[in-house]
Amino acid sequence: MNEQARPALMELLTQSYGELRRRLTRALGSDDLADDALHDTWLQLRRKEGTVTDVLNPRAFLMRMAVNSAISSLRSRNRAVPRAEIDALLDVADPTPGPEQVAGGRADLEALTHFIGTMPQRRQDILLLVRLEGLSQRDVAARLGVSLSTVEQELKKANLYCAKRMRMAGRQ
Repeated sequence: MNEQARPALMELLTQSYGELRRRLTRALGSDDLADDALHDTWLQLRRKEGTVTDVLNPRAFLMRMAVNSAISSLRSRNRAVPRAEIDALLDVADPTPGPEQVAGGRADLEALTHFIGTMPQRRQDILLLVRLEGLSQRDVAARLGVSLSTVEQELKKANLYCAKRMRMAGRQ
């Protein structure tokens, strides 16, 4: 295993333990089996077992390691595992977006950024303060020295404008 990949994988396993455990429990149908599989995965990473040069999707890699560990554990317990169950375990869907989705998301973001930039400055400010910075409409009104009604109207216009432009650009 690549010496640089191992610490990153161990850190990711620690940080996303809860999510991985939930997904494994759902896939394996057993809390205990999911816990054992994650523990075995941790031990494999610590013992430097296996050889990995590049990990393109660390989350999916950890999930696959855990599923493989669970399958090995089931087999070693001399439990007859039906073929359908093994197939179901091996068919764990990867929830991360693929290259096409990432590219589409970036294109959508670029288009939206462009459309926001074509709006009047006050409208841009209101939209970004509410949607990006998470300020309440009342706080935006106070910050910009305008009425709450003005913020509400400008935000509505900004949302409608962006939605219309994205639709026209085929981005929605």
